Amino acid sequence: MKELTIDATVDNIPVVTDFVNEQLEEHGCSIKSQMQIDIAIDELFGNIAHYAYKKNVGSATVRVELSEEPLSVVITFIDNGVPYDPLKKTDPDTALSAEEREIGGLGIYMVKKSMDGVEYEYKDGQNILKITKNL
Repeated sequence: MKELTIDATVDNIPVVTDFVNEQLEEHGCSIKSQMQIDIAIDELFGNIAHYAYKKNVGSATVRVELSEEPLSVVITFIDNGVPYDPLKKTDPDTALSAEEREIGGLGIYMVKKSMDGVEYEYKDGQNILKITKNL
């Protein structure tokens, strides 16, 4: 397991992405899976940066755990910001046109569709969001 604690700012999304990709490349992750994970990082870390700490800057921890049987990665995002479970938001109706859909929710919907597992819990004053991707 590797862990990175960093200021939750949009400017740090590439730092987090590079940190995770470094772990993935060591385990021969496919380009397709890596791109799906990169999109998920952009969405999830971006949401923490924009919403977790209101107008202040707080920190976020990103934990990467790889397992062999089956080959998979679990990436955990932890912050001490405002409690928020993104999984409670109703999935957008993708049959509607962009103009007809409500604003918001499409990013987390894409994460849920592209990952093999997404879990959220609020524990000890922390938002803990885990994504799992089978490699």
